Amino acid sequence: MKLLFAVDKKRFFLIEQFANELKKRGIECLIIDDLDIYDKDNVGSKYLKWIGSPKKFQKILSDFEPDVIFTERVSHFSSLIIKKNLPLIIFLRGDFWREIESEKNANGSLSRFSIEDNLKQKIAEKCFKNSTIILPICKYLEKIVRERYPEKNIHVLYQGINESEWFFEKNSSLKHPCIGLIQDANVWEKTKEMLILPRIVEKLPNVDFYWAGDGKYRERVTDALKKYKNFHWIGRLEYPNGIRNFLSEIDVYALLSGLDMSPHTLLEASLMKKPIIATDIGGIDESCKNEESCFLIKKNDSDEWIRKILFLINDEIKMKEMGNNGYEYVKEKFLWSKIADDFIHILSSKK
Repeated sequence: MKLLFAVDKKRFFLIEQFANELKKRGIECLIIDDLDIYDKDNVGSKYLKWIGSPKKFQKILSDFEPDVIFTERVSHFSSLIIKKNLPLIIFLRGDFWREIESEKNANGSLSRFSIEDNLKQKIAEKCFKNSTIILPICKYLEKIVRERYPEKNIHVLYQGINESEWFFEKNSSLKHPCIGLIQDANVWEKTKEMLILPRIVEKLPNVDFYWAGDGKYRERVTDALKKYKNFHWIGRLEYPNGIRNFLSEIDVYALLSGLDMSPHTLLEASLMKKPIIATDIGGIDESCKNEESCFLIKKNDSDEWIRKILFLINDEIKMKEMGNNGYEYVKEKFLWSKIADDFIHILSSKK
């Protein structure tokens, strides 16, 4: 079998790990950037380039001759695959529909939701309806997809991780005790939960909070926190080295999110044996075990965040126990070797 991965270039690092496991199982894989399919001589508008089938796209298909195409974005590329009548697998990592609604209303007006956004949404719906298989990243998202497309072939496929990439690196640049956050601020529904941070940071002046991430809503968060000396925004970190270095030093990993499914950072923090505190939303409870490797907290409950942070930083034995529990849980459930086997089983199964 030949499997073509067409994904965001930023995702190559992880998809290559997945592909390597599949190759061991006899599947030939090719990974391409799903946006890098347009001909260099196409100098028309960004809308015109969506018309027709680019020569570069056709050459990729004719050279590799894939049996199946795996993508993570419902985009123009996916619609071209459907027109070719080739099997399309959509690996869905987020609640696409809720994120769309969130962005429509993020600024109190629908005017910012452009013609281009509407066109992309129409393309996406066509891709979902005509795909061969939809793979939601967690059981929580599976329910949402099944409600929309009850006739589709739908299976949960968790995202995997390689243990070898996540090891301790000695570092001494952070103040302790400290809480580390790794999350971007590009979807308002996700980001707005971080606005409870000022209440938490203010009540814990002896704990330092470090946020690694960025995005179009970043200033809404940093503006609310800039007066606190124990809050530090450090921007995006290089992946995976910068993230690994950061996770090596923090005492507790925190995820304050209003909308999430199965964030990869939870797996990374677990393999680094860090205790986790996270908002109890979406598929978070599938990536860590509440009360064993993490504490899950209801949205907007800053008081509970404060209690759980104080509990952990004052109990090193509990921190170590939770870190070890998370490590074992991720090794059992989320290594790419297991995910590859799950994927092959899905390919061979019927609806």
